Order: sequence, then structure tokens, then C-alpha cells
Amino acid sequence: MQDTFFTSKQAAEMTGCTLRQLQYWREKGVVVPTIRSTGTGRSVYYSRSEVMELAVMEYCLGVGLNFEVAAATVKQLKDKGLILTRDEKAPQRFMLWWDGNKGKLELVEFDLKKAIASLQVGQPVIPLWLDIIHQFIGTKLQS
Repeated sequence: MQDTFFTSKQAAEMTGCTLRQLQYWREKGVVVPTIRSTGTGRSVYYSRSEVMELAVMEYCLGVGLNFEVAAATVKQLKDKGLILTRDEKAPQRFMLWWDGNKGKLELVEFDLKKAIASLQVGQPVIPLWLDIIHQFIGTKLQS
């Protein structure tokens, strides 16, 4: 299943993104799919990992993050090799947590005590559970 590729239309249907979003994110370098030149046109295909990146990006935007924060979150997860990992020991649940010292949202492994403490003082906490997003995409693949 790791070597499966999906067209832009299939990727959009699985993630709930529009084709225009996929094109924009490709142009901005957020999620860059495999592009093959064939004759006069070109075909765009997304790997399973890239579909997960799209789903994470869509989730981040859907919870109200701006484009830059959403794209940075996808990049951090991708750089750490966590978007589509088979390592069961790798963390799957994260949160965007307000770091008052840095004055910005930070991507950290989910910590319930830290999340509650943050919420109690009115600071934002945004859960990002890759296992749930992965399960959602898996369900769409079976459909």
C-alpha cells in the first residue's frame, strides 16, 4: 500500500480538499506530489504519505490555523518522519501548544497535564492526532 499513488481528483476526494487547494499548496511547496511528463501534458500523482500531508494541512486549516502555521506544522511533521510512520513507538498524538517564552504555537507531543494547565490559564491548545487522521484516510481508501 506504501507504493500506491493517487490522482489529484482521488486525493481531493479522500481529504476533503478542493483541486484548487491542491494546486495552490503544490505551487507554494507545502505538499509537492510526483509529477510525470507525458506527451503534451503532465500527470500529477500523490503518494500515500503525500495524501496524509494533505489531510493534516486540511485539518490544521479546518481548526482555524492560518496558512503559514498549518504549512509549518506539516513541514515539522514531515521533517521528523512522522507523517506516515510504521514505527509503533513513534508518537502519533501531538498538540499545538502556546509557548509563552517564544510567543508562538509550538508542535509538541500531546501531554494531557500540560494541555489542561494551558487551558486553565486561557492559552490555546490544538490537538493533532495523526492516528485519527490516518484512520480517516484508511477508511476513505477502503471506500
